Amino acid sequence: MGKIVGWVLYQSFYVSLYVVGLLPMQLLYKVSSFSSYFMFHVLSYRKRVVTQNLLRSFPEKSEEERTRIAAGFYRCFTDNIVEIVKLFSIHPEKQAEKVSISGTEQLVAQLENNKHVIVCMGHCANWEILNILPYRGDINMYAVYKPLRNKAVDRLFLTLRSRFGLGLVPSKSIVKHFLSNKNNPSVYFFIADQCPKVVEEKYRLMMLNQKTSMFSGVEKLARSTDAAVMYMHVTRSSRGNYAIEYKLISTQPKQTEETEIIRHYASLLEQNILENPSDWLWSHKRWKR
Repeated sequence: MGKIVGWVLYQSFYVSLYVVGLLPMQLLYKVSSFSSYFMFHVLSYRKRVVTQNLLRSFPEKSEEERTRIAAGFYRCFTDNIVEIVKLFSIHPEKQAEKVSISGTEQLVAQLENNKHVIVCMGHCANWEILNILPYRGDINMYAVYKPLRNKAVDRLFLTLRSRFGLGLVPSKSIVKHFLSNKNNPSVYFFIADQCPKVVEEKYRLMMLNQKTSMFSGVEKLARSTDAAVMYMHVTRSSRGNYAIEYKLISTQPKQTEETEIIRHYASLLEQNILENPSDWLWSHKRWKR
């Protein structure tokens, strides 16, 4: 019975989002503009978290400047939502036109050198746009994810993220998948800017003016397998359009010092955030530990 209920919920969610996604993007952005105003000024969705994060990250800025960044964040946040809804029905060619990519030659060079490539990124701009990347080139690509508790919603996002050929690998299975796939050089995407459950003191470093705990798993995986590591710099070039740039972190991880890869990643992430502060996910409790 539980599986039947889950299947019905999944189908209901999928059909609803597909139909809403057929609406013109111009109309969906009007919904986003209204929603962002409502969330910021009326509902105050996670406003305390956003305000606190911005105050700690930008103590040198005036309250007016931080408020402007916060208002921009809410608009980016609701834009992301309507753009994700659109992804359920948009034609791949149309979606591909919205994303420009540079630095791919560095990524391809590592694959041709028979290396897996770990691509680290953050919650900058709209991270769900990476699902179109396999459509843009003949490269095996996988996104590492943490399954959601709600099975229907989890299945919904799996459908969305794999729609254009992106493979999905649960985080608990990544090492096994990495090793079993060693004869097929591939790209693995990690969103590595969340707050880790386990704090390792040597992986605490300064980012955005405060001590920040970082995930060590990406570096440990790279060092143990000698996979190349890159950063995916994502910016919102205009409403609905994005620019991706692959930046090299290391081609020889086994030869790096411990924490060197993570420190390089954190530096690139910080640069990405500072380029347009409103585009980062400020509602996340990043520094709760």
